[in-house]
Amino acid sequence: MIYNDFQGMKLSALGMGCMRLPTGKNDADVDAQATQRMVDYAYTHGINYYDTAWGYHDGNSEPVIGRALKKYPRESFFLATKFPGYDPDNWDKVEEIFESQLKRCGVDYFDFYLFHNVCEMNIDAYLESKYGIYEYLMAQKQNGRIRHLGFSAHGEIPVMKRFLDAYGKDMEFCQIELNYFDWKFQNAKGKVDLLKAWNIPVWVMEPVRGGQLASLSPDAEQRLRAARPEEGIPAWAFRFLQSIPEVTMTLSGMSNEDQMKENIATYEEARPLNGQEKELILQIADDMISKTAVPCTACHYCVSHCPQGLDIPKLLKLYNEGKAAGAGDFIVPMTLMTLPDDKKPDACIACGSCMVVCPQSIRIPEYMQKLANNEF
Repeated sequence: MIYNDFQGMKLSALGMGCMRLPTGKNDADVDAQATQRMVDYAYTHGINYYDTAWGYHDGNSEPVIGRALKKYPRESFFLATKFPGYDPDNWDKVEEIFESQLKRCGVDYFDFYLFHNVCEMNIDAYLESKYGIYEYLMAQKQNGRIRHLGFSAHGEIPVMKRFLDAYGKDMEFCQIELNYFDWKFQNAKGKVDLLKAWNIPVWVMEPVRGGQLASLSPDAEQRLRAARPEEGIPAWAFRFLQSIPEVTMTLSGMSNEDQMKENIATYEEARPLNGQEKELILQIADDMISKTAVPCTACHYCVSHCPQGLDIPKLLKLYNEGKAAGAGDFIVPMTLMTLPDDKKPDACIACGSCMVVCPQSIRIPEYMQKLANNEF
């Protein structure tokens, strides 16, 4: 197992994400025995970082992982969880939730704790002093019940900047969605650059984009195998991340032992991509994006002709995100919730004024309807 330095500690470069544990009849029905076997394999093969959260598996991830790790010395592993600020019902319950998380996980402290999912929907609440989220978590850090404090972010760069301007001096790490597809698609590169400017190490979530990068088109796979015959397709996603110096931790939500064994084998040694290989994988990402995305260049000609004043490029970007993510995506509906009713896609009156001036001849009203109906 590769290990990375973090404040004098050695963290396994691959961490076990606990959002996609093996389950039975539904997502809340975590298979505790199968999870125990996976944790045992991970632990004995060098993984020392385990990432869970309040809402994972409908609240069952924390207790299952806590019990699975109980057999090992507390100082031999690092446990991370998060405050669920993505849910407005939780904003005034930080103390109640934190105390419950300690009991759920059966621990006296968390090695790593995060503000969960800083985004457009909750940034104001996270910055609002009346909820006292920041103040409470800082107090827990001071009394040793949080060893290291950070945040995860699905929001765009302006939201991350607002959060960092307020709390950046106290943030020790940041978890973002980072993979070769999102390097340009979600401007993950810009987020890495922002965190680098703040000297904040990068934690990676969705390294294979929920499994989407585990298998590619026959043509793309042939090109990758020609470049590295011995490398599996999923491994390319991890090798890309090994090529980014700012990345300290990569979390993989492994659902079975076969996935875990394959990923751990990949992390037995660092084999970062060279310049030519990185160019190849990013070209494949560009090809994937071009086949799924609406070709909006954000020229904004349409905006000036929309009688409803819709931010059409932003809405088309959301459509592209939903198209790329597929079923189960939460970013698109979450972002749409933050918009005023008169700026949501269903406010489009299908007048066609936008199409008259669109250089790409995009059928904009059609995509507004699809986005409003969650049809991707």
